This record gives sequence, structure tokens and C-alpha cells, in this order.
Amino acid sequence: MIGYLRGTVRSLTAESVLLEVNGVGYEVVCSGAAFSRLSGASEGEVYTVMQVKEDGVSLFGFADEKEKALFLRLTSVQGVGARLALAILSAMRPSDVSEAIASADSKRLSAVKGVGKKTAERIILELHGKISADELIGGARTAALPAAEEDDDAVAALMGLGFTRQESTRAVGRARDAGAVTVEEIIAAALRGM
Repeated sequence: MIGYLRGTVRSLTAESVLLEVNGVGYEVVCSGAAFSRLSGASEGEVYTVMQVKEDGVSLFGFADEKEKALFLRLTSVQGVGARLALAILSAMRPSDVSEAIASADSKRLSAVKGVGKKTAERIILELHGKISADELIGGARTAALPAAEEDDDAVAALMGLGFTRQESTRAVGRARDAGAVTVEEIIAAALRGM
């Protein structure tokens, strides 16, 4: 099983990243945070989950181990496949997903495209109580988010509006270059530039 990759970023598409490791190219479908970190970089790393199904093998990539662990928890819920779990993690930060589950906030989860009310309630029912205090304390929002988290939030918001990861990441980069600092400023500047 492939759990981690570090190598050269060969190409980015709207759906995946091609990461070359020791001469082998791995096509990895990434979360918004992982895609954001790899975009524009010549080298990169992802924590991965390999999924083997009848129709083929897929690699899913994540920015860190916490995001990967949450993906595995989400996919353990009946009716939540890898693509839907990835959509949730691309639209929300892991700490926000954990907080929504712990506080039984189905409205927050069902705001993600593709997650209906029943699916959100099933996620909460099956994972409530399985979210540790460390995840909630570690996920508490600070007054000022690091730039990477602000960029990730802006990319996720733009993707929620229907733009691809690649379009969103480029627009956020341009907004940053133009001097946008807060998430709201980044989103506003990115939308003006699209």
C-alpha cells in the first residue's frame, strides 16, 4: 500500500496531480489543501490512500496525516465514497469537519455540494463521539490564520462556486500577489480576476 509520496510535480490538471518519484509517475487525486500546496511547486509531498476497486486503482492525496485520517473516517460511513469524502475535505478544513461532527451541525456538512441532509446526518450519527478532544482543541480557530490556511479556505470557497481547483489556486495566487491578505479579500480579488 502506498501511504506517502515525495517527488517532482510533473503536471496539474483539474482532477489530479502527476507526481514523479524515482522515475515513476503517480497520478494522485488531491484534496484542495494538498492541491494548493503542490500548485506552482516543482517538488512536493502528499500523504496518500490507495483504493483498489473492480474498475481500477486510485490514489488520493492529502496535505497532512490529520486530513488523511479524517478521509479514512469519512469513507467508513455507509454511503460516503472517496470522491464525496474528498469533496468535503476540499470544501472544509479538517478542523471544521471535526467541529461540525462533534457539535452535530448537519446544516454545515450539507452545505457541501453533493452532501444531502440524510448523508450529513449519517456522518454525524456514525462518527459522533469518535472525534477526539485533541482534534477539536488542535482544530480551534485562531484569530489570525496562517497564510496557507487562508489560501486553502479561499480555494475551497471558489471551488464551492463551481471553479476547478487549478483555476481557484491560480486566482488565489494572483490575489495574493495583488496584496490581498484576509480570506475575504483574497476571494473578492480572485473573483474579480476570473
